[in-house]
Amino acid sequence: MIKALLIVWIGSGMGGVLRYLVQDIVTRHFHITFPLGTFLINIIGCFLIGVFFGLSEKFSWMTAEWRWFLITGICGGFTTFSSFSYDNISLLRQGDYVYCAFYLLLSVGLGLLATFLGTLTIK
Repeated sequence: MIKALLIVWIGSGMGGVLRYLVQDIVTRHFHITFPLGTFLINIIGCFLIGVFFGLSEKFSWMTAEWRWFLITGICGGFTTFSSFSYDNISLLRQGDYVYCAFYLLLSVGLGLLATFLGTLTIK
């Protein structure tokens, strides 16, 4: 149990740092109302989770420890449902109903598609 917790802790720390860096880069380069940073982070994370699940189904080297590190740790620390939820509330409060609907539908739809494509890249 301690081993699993340490593996997840290290991976989630790395994922959190990656999320911060991507968010920072996107915020500095794109000055728009749409929450592009969170959107990209979640779509990329969905794709990576699909890739990692595909790898775990295809290769024996993808042990439980690697799944804890890559999927639960890095992808869990990188993606952010709480920020996604907050972004939608912020859009609603600002009266940006079209952006909110677009963000919700696009995030969920492309998130599912990215996860599916991630698994396909390994097969």
